[in-house]
Amino acid sequence: MSTQLLPEKTVERLSQYRRVLSREIEQGHEHIFSHELAKLLHITPVQVRRDIMLIGHSGSLRKGYNILDLIDMIGEIIDCSNQQKVAIIGIGKLGQALLNYLADNKTNLVVSAVFDNNQEIIGTSFSGVLCHGIEHLKKIVEREHITIGILTVPPQHAVEISKQMVEAGILGIINYTPVSLQLRGAYLEQYDVITSLEKVAYFAKPKNYSMLLEMECEK
Repeated sequence: MSTQLLPEKTVERLSQYRRVLSREIEQGHEHIFSHELAKLLHITPVQVRRDIMLIGHSGSLRKGYNILDLIDMIGEIIDCSNQQKVAIIGIGKLGQALLNYLADNKTNLVVSAVFDNNQEIIGTSFSGVLCHGIEHLKKIVEREHITIGILTVPPQHAVEISKQMVEAGILGIINYTPVSLQLRGAYLEQYDVITSLEKVAYFAKPKNYSMLLEMECEK
C-alpha cells in the first residue's frame, strides 16, 4: 500500500472509482478490467492503471481487478482510520441538502455541528444535528475535534467566516460560495456551481455536442 502523498486528481478519481465499483458489486460483479472501469468514468485505461499502481494494487491478466479488494484498498488509502467530523457553516437550503446527503450515505464523514447567524434557527436540530451561533465556532470545533468545514454562507460573509474557520482549527474547507477564497492554514476545495453549469451549457449546445460525439468516436 502506498505511503506517499497522492496527487489531488488521483484522490478525486479514487473516490469516483470506489463509488462506481460499489455499484458494480450491487449488480453482482466480482471483477473488472481497467478498460471497463475507464469506460464507466469516461477516462483512459492507462489513467486507471496508473492510479491503481500508485496505491500499490494489481490485478489479474485473466480476471482484472478483484472489486472488493480494490474497494477495501481505496478505503485504506483515502479514509481516516476513525470517523472524521464535519461542520456545516450556513444551514440554508444548500447546507441542509448537504447535511441530509451525508446522513443518508455510508461514509466516515460525520456532521457533528452546524452553524448559522440566523437567531430563528439557532438551537434547532437539523437531521439530529444542533445548530449553533457562529460566535461559538472555535469552542465547538475544539470540543468536538472537527477537522472539516463546509462553507455555504452568503457570498458577502465568505471571506470573514473562512478565516474564522481556519482560526478555529479546521484543517480542510469545501467552499460552496461563488467567492474565490485565498487561504493559508487549511486545505481548500472550491466548488463553483455557476462555472459547472456554464461548462455544461457550453457542451450542451447542439453544434458543440456533435463535435464532442465525433471526438468520442475517434478515441
